[in-house]
Amino acid sequence: MKKILLALSLVLLLSGCYKDDINDLKNDVNDLKNRMAQYENLLDVLNKRLYVVSYETKEGSYVITMSDGSKLTVRNTSSFIKIGDNGNWWIDGVDTGKSAKGESGDKGEAPKIAIGSNGNWFIDNVDTGVSASGQKGKDAAEIISVSLANGIMTFTFADGRTISILASAPEITLPNPAGGFAIDKMQWFKVEPQVANASGATYKWIVNGQETAVTASFFYVFANAGTYNIEFKAKNGVGESSKTFSVTVAEKTYLNRIARVFDFFPAPGQFVNALPAATATDTDETMRVKAETALTTGSMVSLGGFGGYVQFGFDHTIVNKDGNDFVVLGNAFTDWSEPGIVMVSYDANGNGKADDEWFEIAGSEHNKPTTIKNYEITYYKPETEPTNPNEPKYIRWTDNQGQTGYLSKNQFHKQTFYPLWKGNTVTFKGTFLKSNIYDKSGTGTNWANPAYDWGYTDNWANTDVRGQIDISWAVNAKGESVKLKGIDFIKVYNSNRAEGGWLGEVSTEVSGFKDLNLP
Repeated sequence: MKKILLALSLVLLLSGCYKDDINDLKNDVNDLKNRMAQYENLLDVLNKRLYVVSYETKEGSYVITMSDGSKLTVRNTSSFIKIGDNGNWWIDGVDTGKSAKGESGDKGEAPKIAIGSNGNWFIDNVDTGVSASGQKGKDAAEIISVSLANGIMTFTFADGRTISILASAPEITLPNPAGGFAIDKMQWFKVEPQVANASGATYKWIVNGQETAVTASFFYVFANAGTYNIEFKAKNGVGESSKTFSVTVAEKTYLNRIARVFDFFPAPGQFVNALPAATATDTDETMRVKAETALTTGSMVSLGGFGGYVQFGFDHTIVNKDGNDFVVLGNAFTDWSEPGIVMVSYDANGNGKADDEWFEIAGSEHNKPTTIKNYEITYYKPETEPTNPNEPKYIRWTDNQGQTGYLSKNQFHKQTFYPLWKGNTVTFKGTFLKSNIYDKSGTGTNWANPAYDWGYTDNWANTDVRGQIDISWAVNAKGESVKLKGIDFIKVYNSNRAEGGWLGEVSTEVSGFKDLNLP
């Protein structure tokens, strides 16, 4: 019986050892597979000509992000070697005290990493005095160090083989105009650097010590003449580069008025076809020219009912300084405003045309519950002119709120109220503001339309500060505040659909413009 028990115990013992050996062998195989996978991944990176844009330590591994967005994982049992901010070689976060300058070769050459016979790390054949005991004796296929220097990340294997991958900070090349950078004040200045190793990079532009932009290119307007020092920084996960240059900004005298009208499209109204005068032979272009002539010579144009608009520009950029920046002139007076919404734009594409993104000046009414965003109204050309000089059902309109109504005829204006050069229908879109209009007399003889608090044109008298506009009030189509450095174009459109009895419809007028930054 004892012999049987002894034999059984021996079998169980051998069986246990065998299982341990199998498990160890499986672990060795898996470890080998992982090491081979690392090696193959590194070769794949070389074949694809990728470069390193960032790296981090995560869950026991170095996670290295490549220029195509892929990630390479290397077990961080390897030592990490780099040049510290003090110019010394650092190994696993420890300063070796050995200067890396003059020892690591020219840019583009990887340092030679090895374990010396004394067990220390050697870099370019120089003993760092730091023990490599944790790496000595590893299998040939294991990575003993990852080094970062001279724009190269090098993986050194225990058998001395190396694989090097480009891992450079962004490289900046600036344009070099003859005579240096120069621009007139109040004109857009643009620089587009060429940046190599730019994948995942972030940018900073610093003007005279103040950060002004975080974009890859520089688009800026200088309010005053002088010399400006500019620094451009580009940074990726490997490092940061910078370039500096200066810009000479010249003095320039500008007209403080509208220089050009880009579009004129009034909605039906009592002053349409009169301010400016129109005939049946006019076209969009001839009316644009007439509006331009009026607004560049001190005359006035009427925008008619809701949505009617005019777009105009200047001979310079209106700079967004602290405080109010400009005023669009109208003919508002006490207790009678005809508020127009102001849109602004800048010449982002540089073609001198008002075809860039528009931003709304969000005045005092912008977020009120009575305000309707994306309002749309269509006016219908009457088949004939009415015999009644005060016809209440003159020009029919419908809107996207399910309402319909009419623009009334007014005996004081004999011409047709529908723009002569347009087709059978005209449609306008924009932000609708609830009018403040009311009958003060109660008998229809005395009407008032009090001004909104701020942020509109033809709303307060031209000399009233409450009629001035701050470019910083601009919002995009989503209602989000935008930071505009300056503007080149303005669009004004009538924000109301309202009538004041015998006074007729509320119709925004524009008579000029003033840049508050100019004399």
